[in-house]
Amino acid sequence: MKKAIKFDLLTTTALSVALLGAAQVHAADAPAPAPAAEPAADEIEAIVVTGFRESLMQARDIKRRAVGSQDVIVADDIAAFPDLNLAESLQRISGVTISRDAGEGRQIALRGLGPDFTRTQLNGMEVLTNTASGFDNRGSVSRTRSFDYSIFASELFNRVVVEKSYAAEQDEGGIGGTVGLSTAKPFDYAGFKAVASVKGLRNANTDKVTPRVVGLISNRWGDFGALFSVAYSQNDINEYGYRNWNWTLINANAANIGPGVSAADRDRLLNATGANRVRASQAQTYSTWFNKRERLGLTAALQYHPGERLTMDLDLMYGTLSNDRDEFQMTSAGVNALTGNITGTQRLNSVVIQGDSLVAADVSGVDMRSEHKFSHDKTTFTQAVFNGGYQVTDAFKIKTLLGYSKSKFDEPIFDKVFLQSTNKAIKYDFRNSRMGQNTYNFDLTDPNQWGLMRADTREDYISSEYKTAKLDGIYEFGGGSALKGGVEYKNFTNDGFQRFLRVDWYNKPVVPQAVKYVVNRDSVIPYIVADIDGTYANTGQLRDLTGANDQPGSNYQLEEKTKSAFLQYDLNTTAWAYPVRANIGVRYYSTDLTSAGTATQGAVLLPVTIKSSYDGFLPAFNLAVDVSDSVVARFSANRNISRPSLADLRAAGSVSFTPFGGNISAGNPNLKPFLADSVEGSLEFYQGKSGYVALSAFYKNMDSFITSETSQVPYGSTGYPTQFQGPGQDASTIYSFNRPVNGDGATIKGVELAVQRDFDFLPAPFDKFGFVGNVTYAAGKSNVIIDGASYSLDLMQLSKWTSNATLYYETDTWGARISSAYRDGYLDGAGGNGNIGSGYHSTNNIDFAAHWNAPGGLKVVFEGINLTNQAIDQYTDIAADRVLAYTKSGRTFTLGVTYEF
Repeated sequence: MKKAIKFDLLTTTALSVALLGAAQVHAADAPAPAPAAEPAADEIEAIVVTGFRESLMQARDIKRRAVGSQDVIVADDIAAFPDLNLAESLQRISGVTISRDAGEGRQIALRGLGPDFTRTQLNGMEVLTNTASGFDNRGSVSRTRSFDYSIFASELFNRVVVEKSYAAEQDEGGIGGTVGLSTAKPFDYAGFKAVASVKGLRNANTDKVTPRVVGLISNRWGDFGALFSVAYSQNDINEYGYRNWNWTLINANAANIGPGVSAADRDRLLNATGANRVRASQAQTYSTWFNKRERLGLTAALQYHPGERLTMDLDLMYGTLSNDRDEFQMTSAGVNALTGNITGTQRLNSVVIQGDSLVAADVSGVDMRSEHKFSHDKTTFTQAVFNGGYQVTDAFKIKTLLGYSKSKFDEPIFDKVFLQSTNKAIKYDFRNSRMGQNTYNFDLTDPNQWGLMRADTREDYISSEYKTAKLDGIYEFGGGSALKGGVEYKNFTNDGFQRFLRVDWYNKPVVPQAVKYVVNRDSVIPYIVADIDGTYANTGQLRDLTGANDQPGSNYQLEEKTKSAFLQYDLNTTAWAYPVRANIGVRYYSTDLTSAGTATQGAVLLPVTIKSSYDGFLPAFNLAVDVSDSVVARFSANRNISRPSLADLRAAGSVSFTPFGGNISAGNPNLKPFLADSVEGSLEFYQGKSGYVALSAFYKNMDSFITSETSQVPYGSTGYPTQFQGPGQDASTIYSFNRPVNGDGATIKGVELAVQRDFDFLPAPFDKFGFVGNVTYAAGKSNVIIDGASYSLDLMQLSKWTSNATLYYETDTWGARISSAYRDGYLDGAGGNGNIGSGYHSTNNIDFAAHWNAPGGLKVVFEGINLTNQAIDQYTDIAADRVLAYTKSGRTFTLGVTYEF
């Protein structure tokens, strides 16, 4: 017999009133301490949730009754935080950290392992979505295995499970863990349900209020049910600040060093060798990234459950995320650019050198440039998943899943116009602030100072597609003992390209006129930029590109066909008076890879297709023991893999250039996957209905770890055609050549502490307070090769310390909470150009939410996001800590109402 679940929600945001009811708890998630008390497999326990506090308790109970290590967010918990997207909701889980872009969370890292190590499932099948950053320093378009959670609004999901330990019945591929997302279904409710919510958003760096609208309607008719939900939002975001391209060794001639430079500094600039050589920033830049973001999500669920033996569920999802970006730069990067080579008319009039970094300088004879780029991109995600189950006998049940998903990223518009002002002077200074301070010797807002320099046009496309078929069976022996087995076929394809066209007008006798105006978005300083449409019309610049404009190494296709099977034994019993839950099993996988693209052969690029394969067995064991009524002990041991990144597997290479050098990045389709053995233990102390304390320790030993190999080589030795070089370069120009290799293994270890507690021990009214928080420490290193030397660096994306904390107050009529999310500094790259390591400094984001339950089912909600206007501070070189970028995206506030029908 199925029991109806009823939810009476009293907490915050958008769809929380309806969706908390969708936090369905299956018997597998909530077994009773002893087999005799376990509900039947097709039963659902009746749960009444009356607010944010109760949603935390429900998530805690699911965690408590699980076998392996996991953390859970149920719908009210998801929607209760002032989160703009799903990534920001996930950061509340212990061990989860997020990267941020344009004021929103984007990708997650789990327990010190980067986004590529975390697998994402939606309604039971693996999925992948990609989007883009407008910020070159943050990787621009993300053609990776890293799932972009910014695609989805958090209100579309009723439950998120983060599985940190691995069991054989789970798909392989996530050494860090697996994030399972579930959308709402009609049988989550007893009958008819409808809800609507409307909010207005305002970012402090913009001047417009934008909408956020959510709705859900669901009903049941006997054995059949249908549900539809929608989430739509617009958000104007403006991130601006300071940026350097990189830091590089100075090459200066005696004639280019003025009399204002001391004799000691002159000698060092001209004659120093090795570690004593001085490095300077490249193209000191004031930057603005304005983004008009639009997000739409639609879900539909159909369920047919005739009788007690047959279940058929169909889940459909459609989502889009579009970005219209206006980006502006004021930089010392004209033809005679300030990028390390002090040559031509350039003169160092004064310098300040600290260590081996040029932290302040006065330089004349430099060509300045301004940049204006407009781009439009759109990610479209579609999914259809059928889940069916049939109870063949009282002891034997079969389950099947058939699923299809596709994510398509398309950036058809990327237009950029550069203006130049020649023979000018700039003073820059990094001594007093991470935000560099620039001054110039001319009026940046005088249009007569600026002439047309260059125009760039680009197009990007990425498609990722999954087709999945699974068949599982479970045979229950009785007494809490069961045997599971299954087979799965998964086909994953990824293809894409980047096309690029550049037109230069400098050093030509006839130069078309640009259409100019002063930058019209918030920026550090005002300056002249080009109107793109007007300038393109004047110049006849080509906007529709073809395959002839493909960037080398960007047009490649990957196909992975994976066959897998598992066998797992489950136990739920009592041993020596202790309730015990356990599973032990093994999974076999076999993956065939086909990688197609272009690669070098001699001095030409030729089409190439490379095939490879790998397979293996993945054993797993998980144990949970109820040591007492309030204490649970867990232990897990397993082996798992993470597949190489998409770019690492490409049968292709890519070239980019700077005025005095460049970078080449190539793939390696013969890479083997990351392979890791993991162990974990935890003790969890539960305090009735008031909270819990959980302490966990984990260790991962990676037998195989993919790392990068970087070396400085003459361009002519790489085999790439000279047509991909920059102006004035030849075969002797030094390029940084980077490629992935299977390197030595790596280890990662850490501890987590999670605390949840209602302050019910305090006298009224303070007994309405509560706290939930966690802290994680993780450590791990790997070897990388930089400029021919080997270095031991922290794992990419690993933050040693992370923490989350929320203090909340809740009554039947109103509530409020304030939250912090801290992430320690981390590396995002090995460095290069003589810099050892590059990454981000620590951040601490503070958010706030409050609600009032008005009579008649109406709820009023107010939220504040990024209250301290936290800066994103990016650097290069671990020891020297040289500024790469320092930006702020502003505070965001929302006000809205929710009504349940």
